[in-house]
Amino acid sequence: MPKVLVVDDEKLIVKGIKYSLEQDGMKVDCAYDGEEALSKFSAGNYDIILLDLMLPKMDGYVVCQQIRETSQVPIIMLTAKGDDMDKILGLEYGADDYITKPFNILEVKARIKAIIRRTQRQEIKEEPSANIAVGNLRLERDSRRVFINDKEVNLTAKEFDLLELLASHPNKVYGREQLLKVIWGDSYPGDVRTVDVHIRRLREKIEERPSNPEYVHTKWGVGYYFKN
Repeated sequence: MPKVLVVDDEKLIVKGIKYSLEQDGMKVDCAYDGEEALSKFSAGNYDIILLDLMLPKMDGYVVCQQIRETSQVPIIMLTAKGDDMDKILGLEYGADDYITKPFNILEVKARIKAIIRRTQRQEIKEEPSANIAVGNLRLERDSRRVFINDKEVNLTAKEFDLLELLASHPNKVYGREQLLKVIWGDSYPGDVRTVDVHIRRLREKIEERPSNPEYVHTKWGVGYYFKN
């Protein structure tokens, strides 16, 4: 379930966007000024942000710039201005795309879905360093081996794939359906309980106390993440 932060001081616009995105199965949070946007961003874990340019307290340029200091979350600028310079400035401050008001909500949804798909593909195709070492855990990509306290742990192929994906993107929460799609593929006939079972077995192998995990954590109601 993609998580979206919508930032606009026009509450009717926010209400309409929120309703439409939720109809497509997205989770939507809302903010109505720049300061609230940064507060929501700091507390949340969003897949994409819709950010209005003209905001009370702090404009969209500043909000975008501050978010870019710590995150590469995709940002779509919403602006009532049609001047090309505003669009250029938005992109220079770090926005990934822009939409000029008044807009068609179908276009907004299409842009969101396209950017999320592209971002997910890029994350999956990333080629980080060959090894991951966190605490007593060491994961070797090339040999597909995992060690706890320098003792090898025998993981199944899917358990390794799950751990590698989560550990490659620490603190990023992956939904169960997203993990099912990425690890097992679109044609897999099972359901999200498959993910839960594999996470449980993975914890039993790599965690000293599976009920109080050190590495693979649950974000209740959302999914799983690897704590770095």
